[in-house]
Amino acid sequence: MKMITLGKTGITVPQNAFGALPVQRRSFEDAAEILRSAYEGGMTFFDTARAYSDSEEKIGLALSDVRKNIFIATKTGASTPEEMKRHIDTSLKNMKTDYIDIYQFHMAGQCFAPGDGTGMYECMEDFKRQGMIRHIGITCHKIGVAEECVKSGLYETMQFPFSYLTGEKELNLVNMCRQQNMGFIAMKGLAGGLINNSRAAFAFISQFDNVLPIWGIQTMEELKEWLSYMDNPPVLDQELQSVIDADRKELDGEFCRGCGYCMPCPQGIKINNCARMSLMIRRSPSESWLSEEWQQAMMDIEKCVGCGACIKKCPYELNTPELLKKNLEDYKRVLAGEVQV
Repeated sequence: MKMITLGKTGITVPQNAFGALPVQRRSFEDAAEILRSAYEGGMTFFDTARAYSDSEEKIGLALSDVRKNIFIATKTGASTPEEMKRHIDTSLKNMKTDYIDIYQFHMAGQCFAPGDGTGMYECMEDFKRQGMIRHIGITCHKIGVAEECVKSGLYETMQFPFSYLTGEKELNLVNMCRQQNMGFIAMKGLAGGLINNSRAAFAFISQFDNVLPIWGIQTMEELKEWLSYMDNPPVLDQELQSVIDADRKELDGEFCRGCGYCMPCPQGIKINNCARMSLMIRRSPSESWLSEEWQQAMMDIEKCVGCGACIKKCPYELNTPELLKKNLEDYKRVLAGEVQV
């Protein structure tokens, strides 16, 4: 297994890390078993966030006794320094630790900087001086904001969506981070569930010696799949390249990545899933997508008034109302049995 150093942080871990968003959906007992098994299987980097309900608490339950052997990254979506202070106190308490390895601004819509009037970056610096955090990071979905953050030199890590479905701008961002000696943490390595071949996903990212993928894991079966790559990491051969090429061809053009930047919808539409439902029911097949709950959620698309709020907020500049309509039309055909999935 290749080891990755996250730039100037000096943090060196296997290129196979744990994204702890999904464990919020599991019981404490199940989540603790998954997290502990990940550690025992060789994973040493765990990423979570204050926004992920009880994910931090589950990390504290499962891993506090081996804290010195692991690295923890968490995030704050606070909008004021005062809220940030409450967030970090809660995170430290939940995870039963007195420091956080990487503390990240969550889904940042701007590059926070000293003297910008928000006091946010100064608050991060204060946490670092006190020893509450060791490194300052940031997570983004907007490529322009991410590029500005890298160029600023203020951050030690960048977390950004990166998979074999991303394009030249994202590849350039990875290279910018390398040049700046800035760690790159790859979220959405499976493109929010659109990539269903973990070997291809892993092999693609393993080409980059400065990228650390955090795989969202919520079952023991999923964990075992990722842990199997510790001793036998997939290599990007012709077979896997063919998978990647086929997926790129199928998903070429406009499709929703499910980042959620468009939310909340004024009409209550669950845009981040409904705008890509056609892909989800085909690429991540599950009977739950056809449940009464999701049928109702899809029919809510008819409430769209075309206000354009989602278009303005989309980092990928998608015509989201049009995508919603197309997905609803397709979904109705699936329910009617006119289209097989």
